[in-house]
Amino acid sequence: MRTLLIAALFHDFNHTTIRHPDAVNIKRAIAGLKKYLAPQDKQAFKEIAALMKATEYPYPASSKSLALPVRILRDADAAQTFDDAWIQQVVFGLAKEWEKTPLEILEIQLGFLRNLKFNTVWAQKLFPDDTIKEKIAETQELIDLLKKKPER
Repeated sequence: MRTLLIAALFHDFNHTTIRHPDAVNIKRAIAGLKKYLAPQDKQAFKEIAALMKATEYPYPASSKSLALPVRILRDADAAQTFDDAWIQQVVFGLAKEWEKTPLEILEIQLGFLRNLKFNTVWAQKLFPDDTIKEKIAETQELIDLLKKKPER
């Protein structure tokens, strides 16, 4: 569990913007891990780094073929879409990172949400299809609101 938590903490560490492929971000995150990893966790470095590498997007391997810790990490990463701070973290955060408008990110989120399939029983129970459909509807409402022409 400790290695999984450390991988979750570091997998997005020191990301660049979209100008670089995610493989570059993973290398930077692993360099940060190496620099800041506590002495008692040094023996787990390779295992933690392997977990972090599995979060490279687009995913280098299907989640179904991966060990449970990787599936947990990927589900936790996707689950931030359902957090109360979603607008700030995901929409505005990605807009800045990807140099896009929040509206463009919301439109991308629609596609992401429509294709979202969680990999663990935990996430499937926590975020059932109805919850995903509600987030799709919320996202569409925000898009419609932002596209609406101001009344005079």
